[in-house]
Amino acid sequence: MTVQLVRPTADLFDSWAAAVAEFGEGHVDGSGLTAPVTPDRATLDALIADAERLADTAIAPPADRVHNDLYWVVDGAEVVGFLSFRHALNEWLAEAGGHIGYSVRASRRREGIASAALTLGLERAREIGLQRVLITCDVDNEGSYRTIERAGGVLQDISDQSARGMGMLRRYWVAL
Repeated sequence: MTVQLVRPTADLFDSWAAAVAEFGEGHVDGSGLTAPVTPDRATLDALIADAERLADTAIAPPADRVHNDLYWVVDGAEVVGFLSFRHALNEWLAEAGGHIGYSVRASRRREGIASAALTLGLERAREIGLQRVLITCDVDNEGSYRTIERAGGVLQDISDQSARGMGMLRRYWVAL
């Protein structure tokens, strides 16, 4: 297994569409998509354009967004997951979203992919000069919180984000 982070590309359309479809109709953390998602060419084209705009630090992001590097987690030519690295925190991200959001498709979980992807995401945070990053996960997502803890995450708190439609979240800081 060779896990890499790649920018969204039409070259991997079929694998991306299969990965998105595997998640079903719910939210896909780190994908840059909002549910429900139709994994078609138009959706991908819009995602690529949005990802390029948000990654361009020469252009101010919209008022409710921050600069963001959107990646697909790939193993060879297969999209196995998603990772979103936000350069800064706005109010919503400081409470619920964090600097890094990620997910791995169900058929590829428990292979170390999330750990490898998170390590690469933390390397990107170091590249832009962050001293620490906030990462959140659902309180009952043991796989995710163990991944964050193995990466050096220190639990800040458990936060009720029900008002935001998210439920209970574990919020971790990782020093870089």
